[in-house]
Amino acid sequence: MKKQNLLDQLNIELDGLEPGIKETIMYLFNLIESLSSRIRGLEEENQSLKDELNRLKGEQGKPEIKPKNTSPENKDVSSEKERKKEKARKRKKKKEKIVINRTEICPVDKSLLPSDAEFKGYKPVIVQDLKIETDNVEFQKEVWYSPSENKTYLASLPEGYEGEFGPTVKSLAVIMKNVCNMSEPKIIEFFHQFHIEISSGQVSNILIKDQDEFHDEKDAVMRAGIASGGHGQIDDTSARVKGENWHTHIISNELFTAYHTTAKKDRLSALEALVNGNELKYCLNQESLELLDELEVAQKHIKELKKIESDKNYSRAEFDALLVSHLPYLEKQKKVGSRILEAAAIAWYHKGEDYPVVKTLLCDDAPQFKRLTEDLALCWIHEGRHYKKLRPVIPYNAHQLEEFIEKYWSYYDKLLDYKMCPSAESAQLLWDEFDELFATKTDYDALDDRITKTKEKKENLLLVLKYPQLPLHNNDAELGARAQVRKRDVSLHTMTREGTQANDTFLTIVQTCKKLGVNTYQFIFDRISKKFQLPSLAEVIISKSVQNQSILD
Repeated sequence: MKKQNLLDQLNIELDGLEPGIKETIMYLFNLIESLSSRIRGLEEENQSLKDELNRLKGEQGKPEIKPKNTSPENKDVSSEKERKKEKARKRKKKKEKIVINRTEICPVDKSLLPSDAEFKGYKPVIVQDLKIETDNVEFQKEVWYSPSENKTYLASLPEGYEGEFGPTVKSLAVIMKNVCNMSEPKIIEFFHQFHIEISSGQVSNILIKDQDEFHDEKDAVMRAGIASGGHGQIDDTSARVKGENWHTHIISNELFTAYHTTAKKDRLSALEALVNGNELKYCLNQESLELLDELEVAQKHIKELKKIESDKNYSRAEFDALLVSHLPYLEKQKKVGSRILEAAAIAWYHKGEDYPVVKTLLCDDAPQFKRLTEDLALCWIHEGRHYKKLRPVIPYNAHQLEEFIEKYWSYYDKLLDYKMCPSAESAQLLWDEFDELFATKTDYDALDDRITKTKEKKENLLLVLKYPQLPLHNNDAELGARAQVRKRDVSLHTMTREGTQANDTFLTIVQTCKKLGVNTYQFIFDRISKKFQLPSLAEVIISKSVQNQSILD
């Protein structure tokens, strides 16, 4: 008989048992759960080692084959089923979106009509089509010569036609790479089908070279987006740069999504992402010293640092030199040195002298995001995943978990209702109800431990009671991360810092255009052709922010 079938038989009714007997049975249940969890971990580790050994031998690891049916052993950790409610879809008629370029009359063959047929007008039928044709231009540049100056004057090409390709080819290449997520070989193949003679190097140059204007656009998006919202959201995902593991940080709110890739994913890297890769400065002021205390740096170090306390901003080289001259022993205490750098950089950032500051940051519970901002809000969905990751093998424990998860999402729904109609009275009720819910004791040790950990995050999870406009989840940033993942799946990795920066910039522009309802191709073409007929994305962000604020007021 299978192990799971044996455990299914342990569906014992515990409520009627004597306390001592119940306590003993629960101890055994929790022992079984602990051992089962350990066995699962060892089995996964064993399989991972086998796969690695096979790869070292030049063979393949065990293939991942998804089961046909979801069993208790193969549950995902999504909370969609618990929290999603069916909504009636409001679909706009497709015909309202279609622009008519030309009208063509379709006559009836008059020989087929009877003698008494009368003309009654037309029945419109809309057919969508696309015209793809080359527009190769031979420019005849005027040449003038002045004998008196011994100088030749040569006419310039129209704006946007620099190089061998016009603005349409350049714009299409950018769109295919960053909107359609096509690989560069496929972009070349497309152009060759329509007799555009272009090489891989030329496509690569179009995509990554001379993009300062778009980099400036990205920086303006970040500044406007952060300044326009009361909060920011952050997440990160893996990236590959020349075969090495890097990390792409996603910063967003409802008006923009921005990307910044760094070699590390520590607190300084996250802070670098919040200022769009601009140079970090360091300030050893009172706030930084207080942060060092929170970061559990020993008082003897803080006491020494107080001797050089000031409100001055230092570059990294200047700050390193300052520490070496006053605290030379830190060279051997790397962790303390890292904490001092973090505290000083955060203190400089909070001054807001060089870049707009995110006041409230919404994220998951990753340590590198803590203390970066004045307020930190945590994602309810991410917290809920911890409960879905529990995999009890005892039916009694499984029932306890199912009941608690139902209560968890019921409370989440109440927070959603509060956001729609906030009040001091309902905020206090929800604050108190949180304590009641997360004081639950189930006798299932793993679940009780998880409940205790959630309770410790009360202030961060309930920041929405103070700021009702805050989202309850970090889905916006996580969706932004998926765009980077899809890009990585196709392109694998960038090869240079220049290419990495271009990737971040165009992901920022494409995802922000989507949020603002701006046609990405039209925007890219407008900039590449140097027409500048469309407003900058930063201007659109500011305008929409003002509109949103007027609605709230």
